[in-house]
Amino acid sequence: MRKQEKNRPPSQRQLRVGEELRHALARIFERGTLRDPALIGVVVTVTEIRVSPDLKNTTAFVMPLGGAHVAQVLEGLARSAGYLRRELAKAVPLRFAPNLSFALDTSFDHASRIDALLRRPEVERDLDPESGDAGGDG
Repeated sequence: MRKQEKNRPPSQRQLRVGEELRHALARIFERGTLRDPALIGVVVTVTEIRVSPDLKNTTAFVMPLGGAHVAQVLEGLARSAGYLRRELAKAVPLRFAPNLSFALDTSFDHASRIDALLRRPEVERDLDPESGDAGGDG
């Protein structure tokens, strides 16, 4: 039964809590109160927060602006996780303040790779409705 739980999509509650936490974390980053040297002057985008079914653990998917110094930013966020957890507990009323971990959001890389594939000449030719036989019986 455990394997079924792992493959189950997130519940509405998980999605709602994740979205509230994402907004609160973005506001914290916007304030610029983080004092870690790796995070000073760095703009961090929070793209998604995934919440465990028991709402006690979260993974925040982040991307530094321009993708610069990713490793240092993730290390700085990991060092600041305790402070960020306290700030999230103040901002979002939950029974427990969730543990916070950070991961790099790679969806931007995937999207740009797909875009590059779609712009290849042989693919553009196949996608162009003007070229070739688009379905006429003549």
